[in-house]
Amino acid sequence: MTVAAGIGCALIALGPSLSLFVAVISKKPFLILTVLSSTLLWLISLIVLSGIWRAFLPLKSTTWWPFALLIISSVGFQEGLRVLFWKVYKRLEDTLDAFADRVGKPRLFLTDKMQIALAGGLGHGVAHAVFFCLSLLTPAFGPATFYVDRCPQMPFFLISAIIALAFVTIHTFSMVIAFNGYAEGNTTDQYFVPVVHLVAGMVTLVNFASGGCVVGIPLLYILASLILLHCGKMVWRRLTAS
Repeated sequence: MTVAAGIGCALIALGPSLSLFVAVISKKPFLILTVLSSTLLWLISLIVLSGIWRAFLPLKSTTWWPFALLIISSVGFQEGLRVLFWKVYKRLEDTLDAFADRVGKPRLFLTDKMQIALAGGLGHGVAHAVFFCLSLLTPAFGPATFYVDRCPQMPFFLISAIIALAFVTIHTFSMVIAFNGYAEGNTTDQYFVPVVHLVAGMVTLVNFASGGCVVGIPLLYILASLILLHCGKMVWRRLTAS
């Protein structure tokens, strides 16, 4: 591969996030701070998880269940952190609303709250892409490429970028769904997000099978499309009802 190919893989993973950042997030400094703080939070969580699992890696077993256990524990930790992130945001929202009341300014609009959730989700997605994709792309800028035996159809770096894009999409819009579920007390949305997150993580285990990426990647994008559809319907419902 070349520099152009390496940059191309990076843009596949983060290009849509960059577009979303420029079009929506960059217009409001508070949203920029939300993205940065969210990215830092999720990167720290992934580093903590990697440190915990470092004692057990590399897994010498050829069976799938140790990797499934790793995914389940990681998803559980991150979903717990999502609830904590929501509680911190809710306290900040109450503080901002109280300040707005004191100075005679309007409270946060519904669109503001959704944009904050979007910014938090974008930070989660970017952290995932940086940790699982960009950190692997350095060799992609060299003169050669790399294939794995179990997925010889595409270069490893391209597969990583495509998978990262799917997870960026899932994480970004899952946060909007989750925040709305917490705010409304909607248990369906509250459980929908961690279930999709867990299923998406489990789907990556398909890549251990020979030619598994041919099946696993489309399944990930089906889940990403499901998240987008559900988020779109939820946003439309809230905006038309308000």
